[in-house]
Formats: sequence, C-alpha cells, structure tokens
Amino acid sequence: MNIRKIVVQVIALFAATGAQAQNPIIQTVYTADPAPMVYKDTVYLYTGHDEDKSTVFVMKDWLCFTSTDMVNWTHRGSPLSVKTFSWAKQDAWAGQCIPRNGKFYWYVPMTHETMGMSIGVAVSDSPAGPFKDALGKPLVHSGKGDIDPTVFIDDDGQAYLYWGNPYLMYVKLNQDMISYAGEIVTVPLNKEGFNVRYKDIDIRPSAYEEGPWFYKRKNLYYMHYAAGGVPEHLAYSTSTSPIGPWVYRDTTMRIIDKGGAFTNHPGVIGYKGKSYLFYHNGALSGGGGFTRSVCVDGFQYNKDGSIPRITPTAEGVKPVENLNPFIRQEAETIAWEEGIETERSINAGVYVTEISNGDFIKVRSVDFKNGAGIFQANASSASGGFIEIRADSRDGELLGSCEVKNTGGLQSWTTVSTKVNKTKGVHDLYFVFKGNQGDLFNFNWWKFNK
Repeated sequence: MNIRKIVVQVIALFAATGAQAQNPIIQTVYTADPAPMVYKDTVYLYTGHDEDKSTVFVMKDWLCFTSTDMVNWTHRGSPLSVKTFSWAKQDAWAGQCIPRNGKFYWYVPMTHETMGMSIGVAVSDSPAGPFKDALGKPLVHSGKGDIDPTVFIDDDGQAYLYWGNPYLMYVKLNQDMISYAGEIVTVPLNKEGFNVRYKDIDIRPSAYEEGPWFYKRKNLYYMHYAAGGVPEHLAYSTSTSPIGPWVYRDTTMRIIDKGGAFTNHPGVIGYKGKSYLFYHNGALSGGGGFTRSVCVDGFQYNKDGSIPRITPTAEGVKPVENLNPFIRQEAETIAWEEGIETERSINAGVYVTEISNGDFIKVRSVDFKNGAGIFQANASSASGGFIEIRADSRDGELLGSCEVKNTGGLQSWTTVSTKVNKTKGVHDLYFVFKGNQGDLFNFNWWKFNK
C-alpha cells in the first residue's frame, strides 16, 4: 500500500487553520528535480523519480505529468529511463526537455558505464514520449560534474545547453539539437556573478552549487540555481547576454527548514499570464533528502525584472481555469489523494490502483455549469466496491454512489454509471472509495453527462 498518504508537516498546520494543502503537487510517488515545459496550452512537468525508502539517490527513470489548470496533474507515466541508453549504468538525475522543429529533446545526466557522469539526449515526436536515445553515446562528457542540464533557444535560433556541479559550463547546440559547435566553456563563478553572503544565511563563498535553470524574459537572461552547499537554498543571477557576464541578484527561496530536503532544484515558467517557481521538498510521509516531492508556488516579477523572495507554501497555487467534467478525464488527474497509487498497462495506459476503503481522490475546480445527471467510470475489479461522488470535501454532499462489481479481473475493464444529484457551478470533486476488501478495483477514467 501507499506509504505517501499524507503530508505530515502540513496536517498539523492546516488542521488548525482550516486551509487545504496542495503542496506537494504529486502524492502517489516521490518526485524530484522539476523541469516544467509549456507546450501549446499544456504544462508538461518532467521530474526525477526517487524510489520508495531510498537512503541514497536511487533513481532509475523519469516521469511526466501534465496540467492545463496548474492544480490538477495527470500522471503520463515514465517516458524515459536509464535503460533507454545502452551506455548508461544508473542515476537518472535532473534533466530538461524542449521542443524544436516538431520534435522534443530531453537532456538528461546519467552515470556512464566507464566514464562517470555524462549528459545524454533523448528524442520523441510527442512531449509525453516515449523517448529514444538520439545518439547512442553521451552528448557531453567533460569529466567535471556533468549533471543538471538546462536548455534554452534564443530569439535568433541559437540553442544553449548549460550544466554542472560545482562548475557551471555551457555549449552552443547546433540546429539538430544533438550536437554542438565550439568548445565547452566554463563560466567564471566570480563575486560579481555568483558570490553572496546574507546576514541570515551562512553559505560558502560561491553561491552557485548545481541545478541551473536558464531562460530569457523581455531583454534579460535569467540563471536560477541551487546555492550554498548543504542544505541548499535557491538563488538567481541575470545577464544581458546568453553567455554572460552574470550579475548576482538575490536569494529566491531560503532553505526549507520544516519538511525540506538537503537539495533543491528550481524550474521557472510563465503560464496563462502568471509566473511559477517549481521546486522540491521532503514533506510527504517517508520523505526526506532521498525521497523528495515536487511543489509549485506563484510569484510576480518586480517592474525592474527582479524576483521577490518566494516563500514555500503548503496551499500552493490557485487554478488558472476550471476543469470540464463533460469530457473524458483520466482517473490519475489528481489535485490531492490519500491511499491510492498509479500503474500502467498496455490496454488502459496509466490508471489508479491500490484502492482501499476510505481512500479518496480530490479534483479541484470542476465546473458543472447547469448541472449533470449521469456519472460514468471505467474500472476493473476482482472484488468490487463503490465510488462515492462528493462535492467540496471528502464528507461533503453525496452526489451519487457508483457501484463497481466484479468484472472478472483487475485488467478486465468495463464502464459503469449512476445517476447523480444535479449540482450546478464550480466545485471541488471528491471520489471517496468504499468497500469491504483491500484492492477494491482499478479506476481508469471518468466523465459526467448532462
């Protein structure tokens, strides 16, 4: 059963205030090193994957999640793993994906069979994968801390790949995105660009540590990074050129004391008129420095382009749009959950599993408009149970109860339905699972009909 059932540090605080926790944004699995990408109308969130109960960095693959509202995240499975690369041995660490010319290029570091940490590149025709090794060998191997690649394509079409710990290095990528021109350049980690001491943060002389995140906003280039050694805080520098010189600006997020991990990793995007900082902590049950979880908080740039100090929150962000319940929605589209996990099969794709009595899924900001009359769910079961459909809380108004009977097996899928009370307007939706036995059923998708 799922050991990540609740965010321990959050419960005490939010039980007292009555507020609702939404960070970390993924609770079914440990996630780290967020790399958000906006493509068309969707945020694709690529993450590392910390294995359960890890006491070192045990990371075998990468995960993908999507959202169009910033609060409900759909698990798209694992489109890339260490096994994808014949030359790699282990360590699926922090990477970043970017679109170009109708394809998607994902730059990821791994331990080479003989050469140590190296950066490879995978390619796909779809942002959700699957991805394949584009080269059959590393793209970059300098022997100087080749981890945490970040990639950016400038307005003139020139692409840049930055990376490194404890160094910061870059190359200019060619148009094909799988080769580069010129030499590897090491960025001077000097006082003007990266050196800082705050009166309340005792850090070593070079603020830069690892995890660079590179992008351009208006006429300014931004380099976010994890800073200061162990434990890490987040900081940023800026430049008027994609290759520097860099000017140190400020700390963006202090060390996370309660529920933090000794590492952190920034990912910054603008989406639907708002700005967001993704990061990770160790707040889930069983979480810590090697079992981390991705979070997101919003911020606003100052008029001069500087970034204010961002405080990590448990409540997270507000939705940027409402969810449509009258089209098929994946069961693994989740704002918050307790007790369940996700799996993948050939027939169903990613689905919700490990469902026991009392477990629930919360979906935020569902717009029923003038009301719905029928609820449908695609499920499979060897025992059976019920999906209680509730509004606004797990004990809220019961809109209906949909029975899932024994379908003949946990991979024998069928669609079931029930009438529901006609509820209008926008509500948080709770699926509360009921039954007498563990592993009641699997849950693939749902929708309402008017």
